[in-house]
Amino acid sequence: MGTQTTHLDIMGMSCANCSGTVQDALESLEGVAEASVNYATDEGSVTYDPEAVSLAEIYDAIDEAGYSAVSETVTVGISDMSCANCAQANATALEETPGVIEADVNYATDEAQVTYNPAESSREDFYDAIEEAGYDPVREQGGEEEGARDAARSAEIRHQRRLTLFGAALSLPFALFMLDRFLLGGSVFPEAILGVEIGWVEFLLATPVQIVLGRQFYRNSYKAIVTNGQANMDVLIALGSSTAYVYSIASLTGLIAGGLYFDTAAFILVFITLGNYLEARSKGQASDALRKLLEMEAETATIIAGDGTEREVPLEEVEVGDLMKVRPGERIPTDGVVVDGQSAVDESMVTGESVPVEKSEGDEVVGSTINENGALTVQATKVGADTALQQIVQTVKEAQSRQPEIQNLADRISAYFVPAVIANALLWGTVWFLFPEALAGFVDSLPLWGLVAGGPGIAGGGVSVFEFAVVVFASAVLIACPCALGLATPAATMVGTAIGARNGVLFKGGDVLERAKDVDTVVFDKTGTLTEGEMELTDVIALDAVDDAVADGGALTARERPDEDELLRLAAIAESASEHPLAQAIVEGARERGIDVGDPEAFENIPGQGIRATVDGREVLVGNRKLLRENGIDPSPAAETMERLENEGKTAMLVAYEGELAGVVADADTVKPSAKAAVSALRERDIDVMMITGDNERTARAVAEQVGIDPENVRAEVLPEDKSDAVEAIQDEGRQAMMVGDGVNDAPALAVAYVGTALGSGTDVAIEAADVTLMRDDPMDVLKAIRVSDATLQKIKQNLLWALGYNTMMIPLASLGLLQPVLAAAAMAFSSVSVLTNSLLFRAYTPDRDYRLLGRLRR
Repeated sequence: MGTQTTHLDIMGMSCANCSGTVQDALESLEGVAEASVNYATDEGSVTYDPEAVSLAEIYDAIDEAGYSAVSETVTVGISDMSCANCAQANATALEETPGVIEADVNYATDEAQVTYNPAESSREDFYDAIEEAGYDPVREQGGEEEGARDAARSAEIRHQRRLTLFGAALSLPFALFMLDRFLLGGSVFPEAILGVEIGWVEFLLATPVQIVLGRQFYRNSYKAIVTNGQANMDVLIALGSSTAYVYSIASLTGLIAGGLYFDTAAFILVFITLGNYLEARSKGQASDALRKLLEMEAETATIIAGDGTEREVPLEEVEVGDLMKVRPGERIPTDGVVVDGQSAVDESMVTGESVPVEKSEGDEVVGSTINENGALTVQATKVGADTALQQIVQTVKEAQSRQPEIQNLADRISAYFVPAVIANALLWGTVWFLFPEALAGFVDSLPLWGLVAGGPGIAGGGVSVFEFAVVVFASAVLIACPCALGLATPAATMVGTAIGARNGVLFKGGDVLERAKDVDTVVFDKTGTLTEGEMELTDVIALDAVDDAVADGGALTARERPDEDELLRLAAIAESASEHPLAQAIVEGARERGIDVGDPEAFENIPGQGIRATVDGREVLVGNRKLLRENGIDPSPAAETMERLENEGKTAMLVAYEGELAGVVADADTVKPSAKAAVSALRERDIDVMMITGDNERTARAVAEQVGIDPENVRAEVLPEDKSDAVEAIQDEGRQAMMVGDGVNDAPALAVAYVGTALGSGTDVAIEAADVTLMRDDPMDVLKAIRVSDATLQKIKQNLLWALGYNTMMIPLASLGLLQPVLAAAAMAFSSVSVLTNSLLFRAYTPDRDYRLLGRLRR
């Protein structure tokens, strides 16, 4: 293939050293011939051998160096896929397109998700790659990607229905012929109809079926073998049907002596086409959850102009900052914040919580949720693709495209399945032709039903040896169903991710959905996760006056420390420049007590310790013991007070003024109502529960005691930058940990955890770093995430067991001559439909309980 050059836009570089770091990282990759990175333009070019290094590895190298290259992700619908092999062929074609970093193709959703370098490739390139692979991409219609895919799916359903009805109409006479032949002894239909022999009548009926219904299978078989160099399910159908059809023509024209199988050839195609129709309908039902979510979007919004007038506009015209009037019973058009009014809002579509949530001025609201009983004025904060609803849909779609690792098993089997089936059919057809008597005697000795047509004539049956060998070949080819294997995982994953979304649990991928069930340790952040995160000022304690030795004739004079009001004033002004919840609680507490809180002259945040500020020209420190010690101040005079407050579960902070300890202020945070129940339920599942916090040991243990976490499982006084190290240390013990957090300082820990879980109320950074997002602030949803994961994997294994069991059992039966080809075709058609149906039944599951499978309740 030779080398190729890619051009990248690189983000995060701040100096020439940065560009040098990126360039060194790229040049260290085996397969990279040359790399050039320009800090001035934030661009880079890499010449590399795609046989030795992939574009994905190039992007990973840049990420590991601490920077990022620009990439985008799009979803493209694909028509005409009939099995997992088709999906693999499209994935290969897309990944070989210059600029494509990664391509995941999902047979269950008929979609490809492509991550690519926008400087090098575009959607049109992906359309071309799919077409070159022999399939039909679903092209956008006026920018409406989702509508185009829905239209294509509906068109496919209608097409398969028309084909099925056409084939059924022409095959109905075959059913009457068979009924007459086997039940009525051939007394109804004569040997000739209108002077045409019955055999030629069957030919005239079967040929249109072979041409019209068979065309799609023959065309797809040609594309699979000639274009992509691999066999797929269509090859099996084409082989089985054409074998019966060609053999019947040869028999009808006298080239060989044997029976006619025109009915078999026709019924094979009718049953398979009927299966395709039912499969297409089932796929549509499986994706209904996302479609229904999108249908919940409001179509219009009532905008309030600057002069107070109201006008109704399409949703697409709403911009960030617009004021919207939302009347009772209406959907809130976009994400926003309430600026006037009070009402209850039904947020069940986002959180799964049926109880409406009270909203008033200052509260955030989610677009597409329903305003229940009061008028609200809402200011838009997120519109279009940035709204929570659109983000949920996008997250679920990405999750459905990223398949669990267990899918690799099915993919590996599918890759070799069709060639193995054809080889098996040829082998047994040949063996039956060469050794009919021996095989017939062996099969007759088995406790099974009799051979098709009584077996080959030489062994006492009703058909010739050659004819029986052809029957065995056709049956062995037709009975195999690789599409059931291909659908087993993605169909269940699609439903599982939708169940999660319906209950406020968003998985970033099927791989995450698979991992969550294996979690054996849940590590909770404290503030905002187990607790409400809304701190309140509870205590202000000023220390007594202290005697200082002053050079004044050796006499002692007293220097008064600040009283409680002055202490609170100093602490509040110092903390007013901080956004930390502890600081905000102090500021709000001071204002509630009538204290005027100004701005500090200088301010410095010291991570993990507290703050340093200048107030009235004097230095003020507010923070923990370590902060004071490192500034030469002894915190011991307040030791008893600090210990008492911390034992009460409060966060106590020392206040120093002019280099002296002045007093203590304390905040308290209430534990969430469901936190104790969540910890208890997790422990019942034999999952260890831990807590990690930057708070002090006593406060952390007091909160842990309230929620039921063992004291030895508390990691306290952990600096923000050390949280990820703490999680890694926990996992180094052999644990598979789920980290649950909500803040910016939790993001690194979420990223390194086996499963990172962010609360939906948390920061965007935390949500971006996490594998799972909980749309509510309820710790019980951690249990829901694990239950959905466990349930989905049970369903996947059930599907795989059925698919593998079906093929393992039925292929030998067909090889031994015990199945008619037409029955084999029917079984093949309905095996994949059964996998989809089994997955669709899963939609009724709710994660308020463990999933019940085969009458067994997992606890």
